[in-house]
Amino acid sequence: MTPRGCLAALAVFAALFAACDGRAATRLPHEIKGADGAPMVLVPKGEFIMGSPLGTYIFGDNEAPRRRIHLKAFYIDKFEVTNARFRKELVPKDGYMGTFINDDQPVVGVSWFQAREYCGRVKKRLPTEAEWEKAARGTDGRSYPWGNQPATCKLAIMGGIIPSCSRGFATWEVGSCPLGVSPYGAMDMAGNVMEWVADWYSGGYYEKAPPKNPKGPKAGKLRVLRGGAWFNSRVLLRSAFRTGFSPGGSNHGIGFRCAKTASSGFVEAPARRARMARRP
Repeated sequence: MTPRGCLAALAVFAALFAACDGRAATRLPHEIKGADGAPMVLVPKGEFIMGSPLGTYIFGDNEAPRRRIHLKAFYIDKFEVTNARFRKELVPKDGYMGTFINDDQPVVGVSWFQAREYCGRVKKRLPTEAEWEKAARGTDGRSYPWGNQPATCKLAIMGGIIPSCSRGFATWEVGSCPLGVSPYGAMDMAGNVMEWVADWYSGGYYEKAPPKNPKGPKAGKLRVLRGGAWFNSRVLLRSAFRTGFSPGGSNHGIGFRCAKTASSGFVEAPARRARMARRP
């Protein structure tokens, strides 16, 4: 091969290498493992439909106006934080015994402050309200994680004639309703336990919230809860449903999950080698 031919071949090789390297650097794995060992699923950057139309529900005007919100990419726990994981770091504020203490059940009796502290200890954070809703319903404005079909006990742990899908006064093990999985692979985003998120609660916040990466009001008296619990009716399990609760309070239907920004550096995929990822 002539010198000119060698140079041309080297140039082509260098271009291909750079292209491949760039794709590898920017491609984020769908699932990673958090510092606490919990699997986390990717929610890519981009727009989604948040909220509900005005007047859709009797008590749902705090979900209006329905609008498009743009978020950065982030990871969210695939499952609610379990008793086993929580006990390694903290002790619940209220000791709910009996039907709530199995290792794989979601931790309950946790205040907003304890939820925030746990996430911080394992190098995560509470999701924002907007992040939680996108992780639950995807981008198409569906009512529930699985679509628009009303909730049933095949899809979510919910209330009814007998709470908790006829189990009575109890939560279920996390991931017990795989048919109710969200578009990104998060489990139990409807039912089982309501979940703390980072934001202060304001019924009228959506009217003035920014269209990109909203983080809630700057101050307030209540923190937001999302997702519905094992004793709630199906309408409270909708992905857009939101309510406020005292951040120092807790009960047998409140738990949480953690999130983290999809940032630069190494991220670890379960059963795979660590790989480089870059913020999209």
